[in-house]
Amino acid sequence: MAEEAIQNENFSINQEWEQICSQLKMEFGETAFESWLKPLSVGDFNDGIMNICVPTTFMKNWVIAHYSDRIHKIWEHKNPDIKKVCFVVQNSASGNVKVDVSLLKKIKSTPTPQSIYGLNDVTAPCGNDQYLSSQLNPSYTFENFVVGKTNEFAYAAAKKIAESRNVAFNPLFLYSGVGLGKTHLMHAIAWHIKKQDPSRTVVYISAEQFLYKFVKAMRYKDTAAFKEQFRSVDVLMIDDVQFLANKVKTQEEFFYTFDSLMEGGRQIILSADKSPNDLDGIETRLKSRLNSGLVADIMPTDFDLRIGILNKKAEQMGVKLPQNVADFLAQKISSNIRELDGSLKRIVAHSQLLPSHEITLDMTQEVLKDMLRSFERKTTIDEIQKKVAEFYNISVREMQSLRRARNVARPRQIAMYLAKQLTSRSLPEIGRKFDRDHTTVMHAVRKVEELMVEDAALAENINALQKALEE
Repeated sequence: MAEEAIQNENFSINQEWEQICSQLKMEFGETAFESWLKPLSVGDFNDGIMNICVPTTFMKNWVIAHYSDRIHKIWEHKNPDIKKVCFVVQNSASGNVKVDVSLLKKIKSTPTPQSIYGLNDVTAPCGNDQYLSSQLNPSYTFENFVVGKTNEFAYAAAKKIAESRNVAFNPLFLYSGVGLGKTHLMHAIAWHIKKQDPSRTVVYISAEQFLYKFVKAMRYKDTAAFKEQFRSVDVLMIDDVQFLANKVKTQEEFFYTFDSLMEGGRQIILSADKSPNDLDGIETRLKSRLNSGLVADIMPTDFDLRIGILNKKAEQMGVKLPQNVADFLAQKISSNIRELDGSLKRIVAHSQLLPSHEITLDMTQEVLKDMLRSFERKTTIDEIQKKVAEFYNISVREMQSLRRARNVARPRQIAMYLAKQLTSRSLPEIGRKFDRDHTTVMHAVRKVEELMVEDAALAENINALQKALEE
């Protein structure tokens, strides 16, 4: 059965680390990998704690701040026996760190109820929230969340729930594309509740972890402890619910857990990459439950929000970001916040490690050249016009005409918006393709951005068009 396909526990540490390094290189780019991640090496593994050796204290602090969460998440996914990843400065004189990878034995653990479910740690009961804290990113707080038109509703809903001692909206369901802030809001809620009322029992767990723990419980024929742990919490937070798709038995258990918590007046907070109705492989009755509370979407960032995010993060790093550099990054990197954040960290790192490298537009373009190459948009305005015209059942000639009827004007604005998002053409160049001037294009872009916030159906159509054009 698919739900019983558990990661092979005998996979060697060395093989796992090589795979993780390949994934990190792909995600963060060759320059960042060579500078910060390649020098790392695996150390010893004891009692669920994996030590990673780092050459210097400076590098250790930087890796912890910028890469540790991702390394832990990837490794935990590959091998759930690894509960924590620590970074230690390699010091051969101390004898505290073992770095001879060839001597590392394969992971073998004797199953116990605690190691099977991991629930005593995950639930973080009153007075023992160490595991919850290790699962949360310390920078993912409400104070560090930059609010704009595309995310203000989701932010307001999350803040309301975090500040309410009684159930506010149940469940709260947050959804968005990758890297737009839903996990940030989930962590912010947990941090706020933890600070405001430490007596409340909060579980924050990914859907993958929930699945794994349930499969383990079934495997060892002791689901009673699993049910008790998850149904006795005050706040249950499950990230990336889409990973429960087609997992029939796990969905059934989640359904009954959901109902039990609702009946007890406990708060449920969920996130996914799509709205409940659009989740494939999720049972109808569970979709109904997911839709029964407040559903809040986070739309793709607009230019102004990206500028705000860059300035906020630069302030947190203690650096002054030139306006032309901020404009350049916000214009070139529009897909998600993580990539925007990663690009800023790379140029800041170069400026700090190489004092002669002042942050300028030329320096930014040089440091990010490999990343920017991957973002080069090859879609043409002609292709965009054709695709949008087909979608709205009008002709390209009508789109380029002077007609102002709504059924022509709106597709024209959408095509202009997509041309701005998917090509490197200037506003005047885009305007000429539509027989308009640059101010008309500017108005169209802002209008569509506003409509996408107000009209979810329109936003979904535009996102679908964008994905089709990017394929």
